[in-house]
Amino acid sequence: MANIGCVDRLNIDFWQDRNVFVTGCTGFLGSWLTKTLILLKANVVGLVRDISGKSFLISSGDLNNITVVRGSVEDYFLLERIINEYEIQSVFHLAAQAIVGTANRGCLSTFETNIKGTWNILEACYRVKTVEQLIIASSDKAYGEQEELPYTEETPLQGANPYDVSKSCADLLANSYFHTYGLPVCVTRCGNFYGGGDLNFNRIIPGTIRSLIRNKVPVIRSDGMYVRDYIYIEDVVFAYLLLAEKMKEDNKIIGQSFNFSCESPITVIDLVKKIISIMGAFNIKPVVKGDAENEIIKQYLSAAKAKKSLGWVPLFSLEEGLTQTINWYKDYFKSQ
Repeated sequence: MANIGCVDRLNIDFWQDRNVFVTGCTGFLGSWLTKTLILLKANVVGLVRDISGKSFLISSGDLNNITVVRGSVEDYFLLERIINEYEIQSVFHLAAQAIVGTANRGCLSTFETNIKGTWNILEACYRVKTVEQLIIASSDKAYGEQEELPYTEETPLQGANPYDVSKSCADLLANSYFHTYGLPVCVTRCGNFYGGGDLNFNRIIPGTIRSLIRNKVPVIRSDGMYVRDYIYIEDVVFAYLLLAEKMKEDNKIIGQSFNFSCESPITVIDLVKKIISIMGAFNIKPVVKGDAENEIIKQYLSAAKAKKSLGWVPLFSLEEGLTQTINWYKDYFKSQ
């Protein structure tokens, strides 16, 4: 297994032999988080709905190093059984319909997974008293469109489109279970993840890198002027695991939400140009289609609270993260 930079910054004694449940373990973030937990010698139980060749966890063979339960977060009694029978101590709820375009095309299935799935995991963790930390993966999209930027944790949650609404609702459900029942839950809100192992080439970073590796012209769906946060996947893993550790150390952290960001917002066109520069493909110019719909023009986060309360800082700049990512895809396509 490849080295993951944040491992040395985490409390290995905390994680060794810890019973950890990861929903969405075969997704992009789930794969990296699960691989890191394996390195930390945790006992990982992963919930798997679909076996997909696009999963980094599956293609790397690391799925064989955890306990796999087939099913979905829409099945409440399955979640309760898993948490009870495996005496789960830490839960990372990552399972979601995470592709904005897909979510907006099929809002009912999105609401089933992202909202019902969240209240199911909250209720199961409340009912089974072994759980010491529950971390709910939200998104910067939960804030919706705002005039005042960057988003802070005090920014109102006002999603408008189906995906954004599903994340706003999940946040509020988590808050409800903390305030009503004292459930040990925290919520994370991040910008756009990127890194090796993301085989959804509809996303701008892996799609652009693949095009350039194949000497093709990258395509930008929007007008290129949308502004976004991008955060390297290892920094996200570090954020989640550090947060769980801090929840154990300090009860005041429980019930709170945290933004995680490199605080380096960039337009889509400038991001693509940066990838072109790093890859030395200066003769290739992107095609700007300008046909993206129902997307917020500017979204980016302040991570000041996470830095102050948790001592979290990103380990990778945007350029460093992109360089790591490009190298991963070069190796991947060479092996193909």
